[in-house]
Amino acid sequence: MVKHRRKRRGSAIGPVLVFMFRHWSRRKPLLALVTGAIAAATLAEIVVPLFAGRLVDALTRAGNDRALAASEAIETFALMAGLGLVVVGLRHIAWSAVIPLSLRIMSDMGVDAFHRVQRFSTDWHAGTFAGSTVRKITRAMAAVDMIDDVLLLALWPSCVVLVGTILLLGWQWPVLGLVMALGTIVYVALTILLATRYIAPAARLSNAVDTRLGGTLADALGCNAVVKAFGAEAREDSRFTSIVAKWIKRTRRTWVRHTASGTLQLALLWIVRTSLTAVALLLWWQGRASPGDVTYVLTTYFVVQGYLRDVGQHVNQFQRSVNDMEELVALHDEPLGLADKPDAAPMTISAAEIQFQHVTFRYGVHATPLYDDLSVTIRAGERVGLVGHSGSGKTTFVKLIQRLYDVTGGRVLIDGQDVADTTQSSLRQQIAIVPQEPILFHRSLAENIAYARPGASAAMIRHAAQLANAAEFIDRLPQGYATLVGERGVKLSGGERQRIAIARAFLADAPLLILDEATSSLDSESERLIQDAIGRLMVGRTALVIAHRLSTVRSLDRILVFDRGRIAEDGTHATLLGRVDGLYRRLFELQTDTLVATVSAAPRRELAETRSMTPLST
Repeated sequence: MVKHRRKRRGSAIGPVLVFMFRHWSRRKPLLALVTGAIAAATLAEIVVPLFAGRLVDALTRAGNDRALAASEAIETFALMAGLGLVVVGLRHIAWSAVIPLSLRIMSDMGVDAFHRVQRFSTDWHAGTFAGSTVRKITRAMAAVDMIDDVLLLALWPSCVVLVGTILLLGWQWPVLGLVMALGTIVYVALTILLATRYIAPAARLSNAVDTRLGGTLADALGCNAVVKAFGAEAREDSRFTSIVAKWIKRTRRTWVRHTASGTLQLALLWIVRTSLTAVALLLWWQGRASPGDVTYVLTTYFVVQGYLRDVGQHVNQFQRSVNDMEELVALHDEPLGLADKPDAAPMTISAAEIQFQHVTFRYGVHATPLYDDLSVTIRAGERVGLVGHSGSGKTTFVKLIQRLYDVTGGRVLIDGQDVADTTQSSLRQQIAIVPQEPILFHRSLAENIAYARPGASAAMIRHAAQLANAAEFIDRLPQGYATLVGERGVKLSGGERQRIAIARAFLADAPLLILDEATSSLDSESERLIQDAIGRLMVGRTALVIAHRLSTVRSLDRILVFDRGRIAEDGTHATLLGRVDGLYRRLFELQTDTLVATVSAAPRRELAETRSMTPLST
């Protein structure tokens, strides 16, 4: 894996160019207009020095016939002025056309990247900084504008002017054409080598730390509540300062290399200029060139020098843009976590009967499977509790139903349909989930409740909130359902967030319901309200309840007890409790003993705390 990544990064220009050509091919008319207009403008600019030479020759013949010289000079001047207008007009067309071209490509790239990232696996998202991913995408979108400007409006016309100038000079004076060709080749080769071998490695490292910088900022700001809880502001300041110091070090090295590269390129340009001027003077001395010809050569060089100097800057800018884009291009090389089969059909769930048929499943490259030949059926409309020690397999059970992972062997069926043969979106849209830690968008309460059904009316949203026992606290808010909940819902209490998640599940009206210990870590009043709402929510649905507190599964139709990836026990609360040596009974008694010990210890703790706070003088 490491070797593959290094190989890919070592040849970043190729993948980035392929990536850009793919996007340009979607906008062929605009691309043709930009490249055609700028090429025509450049060709017109090449001819201007030729007329400048003729103008000088006309003026030097003024002693013989001033009227004729004036006529030739005026005619030449008019042609030069006309060519100038043509250059300005064509360049304006090219510059105007590149704006919609760049904006549409930037839009396509952003949408495509977001589309892919949304569909990456759960493991990928768990192991990736969200802030870093955002930085990769936004930085690459900004780089598109630079690449379009550099390749289409700078390097492409530079190639046209260099080739055209070399051909014109070589046609009249082969030795001048040879000097210009050699100087151009050496300059371009040096520029490319400096950009790709000298600047690019440093730029890649500075980009990597820039990405890390963005990720660290997002991580610390997203967890600001934890930072405040532990008074760790100074510690986070120190952590961020150390990363900024590394960013400064690497960025300084990149900028120093850019400066050194520019100095070398400038020195080479002066060498080429001196050589051309010397050869042109030699030709004049030998009578093979007129003063106008020398003027033409020098004027041509000034035009070429401007392009060559810009080539150096543009190649450096292009390399920098490539470095900015390569991380986004790498995202497109990442495989999707789970892809729908080409012939995947939409799933329709009505009864919501679930079957695990000889299921084998292992995480990643783990040699030992979590499930080995697991078979179980959950009948339509059953309310089933999933209990067991942490890591026993109960959470994985519901993830396989959602097809967040594919099974290694066997099948998972819902109403007789294999989840692997259906589209993921149709499957998940028919499963309502109330997680242990509900996540809300930084949007209004109404938008969060309606997320399961975007077209829901205000009356439907309010009805769902009433069923979830959330309408009362929402009505007390100054802005009611229009209240913004903050990032991840931080403006709401845990119980309020949970009730919003339940309202969302009510509005989804899905035949299959998954509850992940929706009443854990709540106060008694919130728990009572949520239990009441959950009781209504489970009616008429197949419900799976992941339970850490066994008191929440007493009234369910059935309980599956997981132990190391197998279903160790299966039955009702009363049946399982009646097994003297049963695992469920041991878990229940352990929680009961813990609760009793906690309750009995509370008065002693309170007395000790009271004594510790009593002044010594008393």
